[in-house]
Amino acid sequence: MGTLIYGTNREYEFDDRTLSHVKIALVTKLRRHESFLLNWEIPAEQGGGRMSLWISREVPLAFVFSGSRPPALNDRWMEALLQTSQRTGGMVIMPEDAAESGEFTDH
Repeated sequence: MGTLIYGTNREYEFDDRTLSHVKIALVTKLRRHESFLLNWEIPAEQGGGRMSLWISREVPLAFVFSGSRPPALNDRWMEALLQTSQRTGGMVIMPEDAAESGEFTDH
């Protein structure tokens, strides 16, 4: 599992493959000086629910991966993340298969 560290001590766990895609999508947006919401569902085994973070360049951001090699990136998944970021509800972290099938939704 990898960790997204946002702010001074807020940590969120994602598998390395998902976090690799999220990292590239976030960096793409922040390089354009775009702030936005980042949304994901919290798994039932972690209490369930949803999380939304306001992502901006002013807040420290770090990515920690458990694996030593980055995975190959899926262009369709990257495009789906960036596409959802243009919506009022913000970027939605969806499973890779949902991005592949086009079945992602707003939160």
